[in-house]
This record gives sequence, C-alpha cells and structure tokens, in this order.
Amino acid sequence: MIVVMKQHATPQQIEAVVKRIEDLGYKIHLSRGEARTIIGIIGADDYLLNRDTFEVMEGVEKTVRVMQPFKVASRDFAQEDTVIQVNGVPIGGEQLVVMAGPCSVESREQILETAHAVKEAGAHILRGGAFKPRTSPYSFQGLGEEGLRYLAEAREATGLPIITEVMSPDDVALIGEYTDIFQVGARNMQNYSLLKALGKQEKPVFLKRGLSGTIQELLMSAEYVLSQGNMQVMVCERGIRTFEPATRNTFDINAIPLLQELSHLPVIADPAHGTGKWSLVGPVAKAAVAAGADGLMIEVHPDPAKAWSDGAQSLTIDRFAKLMDELRVIAQAVGRTL
Repeated sequence: MIVVMKQHATPQQIEAVVKRIEDLGYKIHLSRGEARTIIGIIGADDYLLNRDTFEVMEGVEKTVRVMQPFKVASRDFAQEDTVIQVNGVPIGGEQLVVMAGPCSVESREQILETAHAVKEAGAHILRGGAFKPRTSPYSFQGLGEEGLRYLAEAREATGLPIITEVMSPDDVALIGEYTDIFQVGARNMQNYSLLKALGKQEKPVFLKRGLSGTIQELLMSAEYVLSQGNMQVMVCERGIRTFEPATRNTFDINAIPLLQELSHLPVIADPAHGTGKWSLVGPVAKAAVAAGADGLMIEVHPDPAKAWSDGAQSLTIDRFAKLMDELRVIAQAVGRTL
C-alpha cells in the first residue's frame, strides 16, 4: 500500500503518518516528488492494513493498493526513478553509467592494467570476478579473497568503485568488506537466502536476470532484497536462454523499456553475456542505450585470447575505448550523458 499526501501537506502531517505506520510494525519508504509526497508501506501483510486508518488523517489525499505482486519494486510504489549513489557515481539518473573490467581477476598486474585503461576510456565502475560460478566444476573458480584484495588495490589506484559477485550468504560479510556493489549472477537470481541476506546490507545490489527468468520473476527476486529494507537495487538484462544456438544467449531488448515501465529501479544491460561474441557487444550495447538502459556492464581484458574465462565476449582495451566514443553519440541522441 502507498499513502499519497496532499500537495501542501506539512512536515508534521507527514511525520504523523510515518509514525502511525511504524507503530503498526511496518517499514516505510518516503518518496518526495515535486508535487506530492508518497509514503510506501513495506511489510509482509500489507493487505491487512485498513485504508481508513490513514485516509482520515490530516494531510492524506488517498491510499492506493499496489496490485503488482512485486510491491516495492513496482512503479506504483515509487513513481520517480530510483537513483543509487555509489561513491559519487549516480546510477539511474541522466548520466549513463558504464561498468567495465575482466570477467575474472587473474592477477594483480592484469586488474591494475585494466582498471587504469577503462578509467581513461571513461568507465565509471570497475568490474571483476573474485568468486566465479562456472558451469563446469573443473573451470577456473576465481582467486577468492586474493582477488578481492587486488580489486581493492585497483580502486585505491584509480578511484573507481568496484562491483564483484557474491554467490552465498556465507560470503556476504567477507565480500562486503571489499566491494562497493554486490553482484548477484544469473544462476543465483532465485537464491532467496542470498537475496534476504543482501537485503540486510547497506550496499547496493546488482541483480542479473536468470538464465530463463521472466520479467516478473526478476522483479520478484528484487522484491526479496527490497522487502528486507535495502532499497538500493538495480536489475540487469543479460540475455535469456532460447532455442537459438548462434549466440550464447538471446539478448532481450524488450526487457529494458518494459522493466522501466513496470519498475522504478535502474536497468543495466550486459551485452557481453547477452551475445557471447565480442563482435556483437558494440552493436547490442548501442541498441541498449537507445532503448533507454541506465547503464552497461562490459567485459574488457588486456588480452582476451589469454583470458581465463569469457575471452570470446571480452573487448580489448582499444576496442572498448572506441566503443565508448561511439556510445557518447548514442547517449546524446537519447538525452543522456556518458
């Protein structure tokens, strides 16, 4: 449920409604727009709330039931776009954010070289995997905490915030000591224990769409994080599994505007996993920006032919720099900056 305050509701009237909600045992999300203040009620049993409880209070214009199953993620819950601040980098606003770096952290030298290069090209956030979920148990699984230390060193050297994947609730505390953004991979989109644990954290969560996940399932997974009180969630379209074997996945360009229609959360596109081919990353990245994506996640490696994972979909440093120049033109055409 949301409580819509009147246009000229006083701070005292708003605070009275907030106190009433909290006295009933619910959490609130306050959204102050140009014309209205909207108070979202967060709780497992919000359908039990009596609308008359709030509609008789001074300053309240109306109450509205959120009909979507994803209550807090719904556009009804927060009509203005959510903007997440990560060490001074806004995600979800006018500026298009680019997260770039290797699939896996392989060495100190590799991640430092890549970090400096992607920053020079204009990237805002450094990506790199220290813990890697792989289809085969015999594939490289990541450097673990050693990789996290290298990422932290790269952040110190470049000033770029870092994003890295977390796979288990048991790893949240350790990874939280290093990362600026928790990444939840496609294989863990419906790892509800992990999502609940991240919902209790104060750092943003980057949630990828599952291998065959529907839009509703993605937003319901986001709801698990949001319902625990962590409102800093962004969702990522990274391609889904279809009958087409020519590409690694089928990138769902429809998902970008649809997610923005249904939800207030920032929407990021991952054209590397969406295609699996470096030659397709640039065209799909441009399409995603044109479709309204709030950001991109792009895999970059100094020598993709020698990458320990996902080399086929990684851009070289020179190709990434060229793509960034091209993306600036697309961003400007759709009213964004890069």
